[in-house]
Amino acid sequence: MPSAQAKPAARPSSAKASKSADKSLARQDDTSKNKPLVEDIRLLGRILGDVIREQEGKEAFELIERVRQLSVAYRIKKDASAGRVLDRLLKNLSAEQTVSVIRAFSYFSHLANIAEDRHHVRRRAHHEAAGTLAEGSLAMCFEKLARADHRATDIAAALQQAYISPVLTAHPTEVQRKSILDAERAVAELVGQRDELRTERDLHENEALIRARVTQLWQTRMLRYTKLTVPDEIDNALTYYPATFLRQIPRMYQEIERALPGHAVPSFFRMGHWIGGDRDGNPNVTADTLKIALTRQSEVALRHYLTEVHALGAELSMSAMLAPVTPAMQALAERSPDTNPHREDEPYRRALIGVYARLAATLQALTGTEALRHAVAPQDPYASPEEFLADLRTVEASLKSHHAQALVAPRLAPLMRGVQVFGFHLATVDLRQSSDQHELVVAELLRHARLEADYVRLDEAAKREVLLRQLCDARPLRVPGAAYSALTVGELAIFETAAQSLKRFGREAIRHTIISHTEEVSDLLEVLLLQKESGLLVGTLDEAAVAALIVSPLFETIEDLRQAGRIMREFYALPGIAGLLARSGGEQDVMLGYSDSNKDGGFFTSNWELYRAEIALVALFDELEAAHGIRLRLFHGRGGTVGRGGGPSYQAILAQPPGTVKGQIRLTEQGEVIASKYAHPEIGRRNLETLVAATLEATLLHPTKQAPKAFLEAAEALSVASMAAYRHIVYETPGFTDYFFAATPIREIAELNIGSRPASRKATRRIEDLRAIPWGFSWGQCRVALPGWCGFGSAVESYLGDDKKQRAQRLELLQRMFKQWPFFRTLLSNLDMVLAKSDLRIAQRYVELVEDKRLGKKIFTAIKDEWERTQAALSLITGEADRLQSNPSLARSIEHRFPYLDPINHLQVELMRRYRKRPKASADDTALDPTLERVQRGIHLSINGIAAGLRNTG
Repeated sequence: MPSAQAKPAARPSSAKASKSADKSLARQDDTSKNKPLVEDIRLLGRILGDVIREQEGKEAFELIERVRQLSVAYRIKKDASAGRVLDRLLKNLSAEQTVSVIRAFSYFSHLANIAEDRHHVRRRAHHEAAGTLAEGSLAMCFEKLARADHRATDIAAALQQAYISPVLTAHPTEVQRKSILDAERAVAELVGQRDELRTERDLHENEALIRARVTQLWQTRMLRYTKLTVPDEIDNALTYYPATFLRQIPRMYQEIERALPGHAVPSFFRMGHWIGGDRDGNPNVTADTLKIALTRQSEVALRHYLTEVHALGAELSMSAMLAPVTPAMQALAERSPDTNPHREDEPYRRALIGVYARLAATLQALTGTEALRHAVAPQDPYASPEEFLADLRTVEASLKSHHAQALVAPRLAPLMRGVQVFGFHLATVDLRQSSDQHELVVAELLRHARLEADYVRLDEAAKREVLLRQLCDARPLRVPGAAYSALTVGELAIFETAAQSLKRFGREAIRHTIISHTEEVSDLLEVLLLQKESGLLVGTLDEAAVAALIVSPLFETIEDLRQAGRIMREFYALPGIAGLLARSGGEQDVMLGYSDSNKDGGFFTSNWELYRAEIALVALFDELEAAHGIRLRLFHGRGGTVGRGGGPSYQAILAQPPGTVKGQIRLTEQGEVIASKYAHPEIGRRNLETLVAATLEATLLHPTKQAPKAFLEAAEALSVASMAAYRHIVYETPGFTDYFFAATPIREIAELNIGSRPASRKATRRIEDLRAIPWGFSWGQCRVALPGWCGFGSAVESYLGDDKKQRAQRLELLQRMFKQWPFFRTLLSNLDMVLAKSDLRIAQRYVELVEDKRLGKKIFTAIKDEWERTQAALSLITGEADRLQSNPSLARSIEHRFPYLDPINHLQVELMRRYRKRPKASADDTALDPTLERVQRGIHLSINGIAAGLRNTG
C-alpha cells in the first residue's frame, strides 16, 4: 500500500481520490494512536499463551492456537472453509479439551478488557496534555457552561440544589468472582506502569509480575461452587470503595472546587446501594441482611478514615516551637490521651492520636470490630460524623494560621470531603419490596385488629378510605400476643431495623423505600402505614405527621408507566399528603423501570412510554413545587444492556425530556457494568465525572427542548406498531416460550451460582414471570440481543407505508428527528450498538438445540426477518450503511474482540447439546459423573467468557 507521502492529498485528481486519501490518512493516524493498545494486547496474549503452554502442555497450547487462527480467518478474512474446519474441530473436542479452550478464550477477553481500559486512560491523558477536552469530562462541562455565560455563582447555586447518586445493585447474572477481579486489578496496575518504565530491566521485571498474576488467574477457579449469599454480594460491592469511590469521589470534588474558587461546594454526590435491602422476589434479604449491609458499609468507611488519620499524623510532624498552633488546636491536643514525652511539642500528632482513638472506639461501637493499631486505647467514640469533621476542621484552621495550607490539599481535604460524603454509613441503602407483599401485611394487621376482615378484596376507593383513616389514628395496629405470619413479622422487622439504623448510622443511612409493581395510590399509602407501625412516621396525617423514609413508587410495565402521572396526581390530591411530604423534606423520588417495560412492550415502546411518563410527572411536580416546595427526583432503573436501559450515561441524561433533571438524578449500576465502570480507579473517576457533567449540562444548558408535535406523533405511531410487532413475536407466536428455553442458555444460567436472587419470580416457564435480567442476559449470550432491537424494523416499515409520496415525507421526518431530537438520536445510537454486537450467524447455531426442528426454523426465521428489517430501517434513517460508523473505537474493539468470542459461543452450543442429552435418571446426580460435571462446568465457564467479551451484559 503506498504511503501518504507518495500521492499528496492536497492535489487529488478527483473528489473520490481526495476522499480515499483522507481515509488512508485517517487509518494511518488511527493505527498510530492505537499502537500502544495493540502492543498491550499482544503482550498479554503472549503471556497468556506462555502460561497455557507451561500449565497445560504444548499440545493444549497448539490446539488453542489452531482454534484462534481458524476463528480469525473465518471472522475477519471471511474464509468459509476455515469456518467449516473450525466447526468440525470444536465438535470433536473432549470435555476436558473444551474446558481448556473456553478458559483460554475467556481469559483473553478479560485481558483485552484490561488493555482497552488502560488505553482509554492513556488517550484521555494525551488529550488533556494537548489541551483537548473530552466530551463528558468536568473540564469540558465547565467550558460549555462558561461559553453559555454561566458564572461560577450560577453553577454553585445549581449544586446547592443538586442530588446525584449512582446506586449499586446485585442481580442474578453477576458472573465475576471477587478473586478474579482482585487479580485483574493487579494486572491492570502493572500494565499501567509500563508507560512510565524506560529500562529493559524494569520492563522485564514488570512483565515477570504480570506473568505471576496471569498464572494466578489460570490456577484460580472462575466459577463458584456454592451459591452467592447476600453477605457475599455486599462484600463484592464494597471492594470497589477502597481504590475507587473513597478516593476518586473526593478528587472529583477537588476538581469542582478548583473550577469554582471562592464558592462552597456542597456534598451533592452520594453513593447508594440496594444490596441487603432489596427483598423484591429475594427471600434471602431480611432484617438481618440489612443490619449486615449497614454494619459492613460502616466498617469500610471507618477503616478508611483510620488509615488516613494515621497517615496524616505521620505527615503533620510540626513542632509548636517552630509553628505555633491556634488555641482550638492546642485544646484538641490537650484533650488527647497521648502522653508520650517525645511528642510533647507536636500538637498535631498528639491531637490525631486522640482522634484515632475516638475513631477506633467508634468502629468498635458501630461494627463490633477493632482497629489494627493503637498508640493509645480506643476511647470516647464520636457521636456523629459531624463531630469527627469538627476536629478535622480544627486541624485545617490551625494549619492555615501558620502558613501550612499546602499540607491541607494532599490528604486532609480529601478526608474531610470523604466524611461529608460517606459519613459513618458509606452509602444510602434503599429498601425495596413488591406492592403485593405490602398489601398482604397490611391486610393481616387490619384483620387481627378487627378493623377490616378482607382488605385485599376491597376496591381501590375503599382501600384508600381505610388507609387514610388509620394514618389519622395515633394508635398502632399491632395486637400484643397475636400470631402473625412469617411475612408480616419479617416485613415489620425490616422497617423496625431501618428505624434503629437511622439512629445508629445517621440520617443518610436509609432514605428510600421503593415499591415494586406500583399500580395504584393505595400501594403508596400502605407503605406510609407500615412506617407508622414501625416508628418511622411520627404524628398523624391530619396533625403534622413526618415520615423518615421517602416512599418511592416504581413504575415498571408499559401500563404502569402510562398510569404514573395519574397515580401521583391522585396521591397528592389526598388530604394531608402534600403537607406530610413537605414537612418530611419536600423530596419525592419516582423510579422508572427500564427492564420490565422492555420485556413487556419491546425496546422502542419502553423508551417512548418512559419519555411520556417523565413529561407527565414533570408537569405535576412543577405545580407541586410551586404550591408546596416538593421537588421531583427521577430514579432510573437502568441495566447493562440497551434492552434494559443501558448505553452511555452521558448521552442518556442529556436526552431526558426538558425539565426532568434539575440537578436531581439517581440511577442503578448493575452486574458486570459495575466492574467495567469502576474496577479501574481512573476509569471510575471518568464515569463519575460523566454523571456530574451531564447533570449540570442538562440542568443549566437545557439541551432538550419541547419536541415538535410532528415528532411526538411520529414516535407514538412507531411505538404502537413496534409494540404490536414485538408482542406478536414474543407473546403471540405459538411455541415461542419453548424456543426461548431451548435456543438460549436460560436453563443453565438459572443453575449458576451467580446471585442470591432466583432467576424467576415464580416457579413457571412463563416469560411474564421471568425476571427481566436473565431474560436479557440469555439473549445476549446467544448473540441475538433481541430485547435491544425487536419491533423497531416493523414499526418503521409500517409507518413509512407503500405510498411513494407519503414514504418520502415520513422518511424525511424521521431523518430530521434523528438529527434534531436528542431522545430519538440517543435511542438510535443505542440501537446501532446492540445490532453491531449481535450476530445471527452465531445465533443460528443455537437453533440446533430446539428439538422441534420446524418450530426452531419458523421462529428463527421470524427473528431474522425482524432483525434485517431493523438493520435496514436504521440505515435508512441515519444514512449509515455500516454499524458503528460514528463510534469507530467501539467498532475497532468489536473487530478485534469477536474472533476470540466466537469459539466460546460454538463450544457453548456443543456443550449444551451434550448436557441436555444426559439420561433423565442422572439429572440430579451430575456430581457423580465426572464427564458430565466437566460439561456443566464448561457451559458455566462459557457464560462467564461471553459476558466478559460483551461487557455490558446484565
